[in-house]
Amino acid sequence: MKLTTIGTGTAAPHPSRVSAAHLVEAGDIRLLLDCGSGAVHRMAHLGVAWQDITHVALTHFHTDHIADLPLLIMGWRWGQLPPRSTPVTIYGPVGTGALIERMAAVHGGWMLAPGFPVTVRDLGSDEIVRLPGGVELSSHPVPHTPESVAYSISEGNRRLVYTGDTGVSEALGDWSRDCDLLLAECSLPDDMAIGEHLTPRQVGALAARAQTRQLVLTHFYPPVEAVDIHAEVAEQYAGPTIVATDGWSTHF
Repeated sequence: MKLTTIGTGTAAPHPSRVSAAHLVEAGDIRLLLDCGSGAVHRMAHLGVAWQDITHVALTHFHTDHIADLPLLIMGWRWGQLPPRSTPVTIYGPVGTGALIERMAAVHGGWMLAPGFPVTVRDLGSDEIVRLPGGVELSSHPVPHTPESVAYSISEGNRRLVYTGDTGVSEALGDWSRDCDLLLAECSLPDDMAIGEHLTPRQVGALAARAQTRQLVLTHFYPPVEAVDIHAEVAEQYAGPTIVATDGWSTHF
């Protein structure tokens, strides 16, 4: 499996971080996790083959996680020659289908019929989807918005968990147990802590509970970059920790 962190930022405009987007490659699957503002042009800048994405999975409906989805679909249809012909599936929590319909009402009916097959699927809690090549995708509710979910992607004995946006959740730690890579949000410093996001120390506690083999951090609001993220995570979690940047990647 390969992970590339396309966008490691948030709703806060940032000179080097666009909003949330991460690409997981496993076999023939090219799965984009979230598609926040700036993600599509960031992929082009990084040389990531946005044309080859096969699946998209949305964690929740905040703008910094979905804003570039219409642009991605438009790029597949009108931003390349020849236009895309292969199908794509968009997954998300309950309400995703209705969300895409509302987006199409604003952007145009081409979002639902762009000239290639588009399937939109609402995933139930802890539902397991079996993708081609033995890749499995499942979701788990997290405390952020009513619809928010985390995702697990598995291929053989390798497993990645992406928290999306989340507050503190022991259940998420238990669900993530023994994953090879935990891609976790790390939004705010302790003195700005809120219930809907994680601080570095809270992320460390989550990683320790999950007993993940590697922790990769994303979704940084600018104030959290002023603290020693590695040191604060290490108070709870002793394993390897990466403070990701846009374009960072790893095979695992």
